[in-house]
Amino acid sequence: MGVTVSAVSAGDAAEFIAAVKASRSLHHPWISPPDTRERFAEWNAHLGRDDQAGYLLRHADCGGLVGYVTVANIVRRAFLSAAMGYGAFEGHAGRGLMRTGLERVLALVFGDLGLHRVEANIQPGNAASIALARRLGFEKEGFSPRFLMIGGEWKDHERWALRAETFSAGAAGR
Repeated sequence: MGVTVSAVSAGDAAEFIAAVKASRSLHHPWISPPDTRERFAEWNAHLGRDDQAGYLLRHADCGGLVGYVTVANIVRRAFLSAAMGYGAFEGHAGRGLMRTGLERVLALVFGDLGLHRVEANIQPGNAASIALARRLGFEKEGFSPRFLMIGGEWKDHERWALRAETFSAGAAGR
């Protein structure tokens, strides 16, 4: 299953927005990705900061969007940590492509970005996202009540984390 990874760019706006709109039933109520040109432009500008990174995952054969990954709040020095968010798009969901794409992004996070730890905060009822995090080697570290505002409401989240040495050991067996 081939998946390519590229940085998010302004030229991706129309395709990304169309994929978000086609994937509303997949995303709701878990995430609220940019669904207008204005929201996309704001998001893309935010991703351009030194403490942020954003990636698009594409199917290697058809070139269609599989999903996206954000690496946010990158902290350097002794912490070397960040928060990671991700979302799949309809048409490619449920085929293992997100796992492949996330593995590639995690290789960048622990390689090129030089981070030691990445955290994924997932709503407790989002079974598919939790299962994906587990398959990637993330470990549940805790629970944060009313952690993140999504759709105008504060949502509880579980904290899942993966360390570079855990990913490296697991990646060898994949």
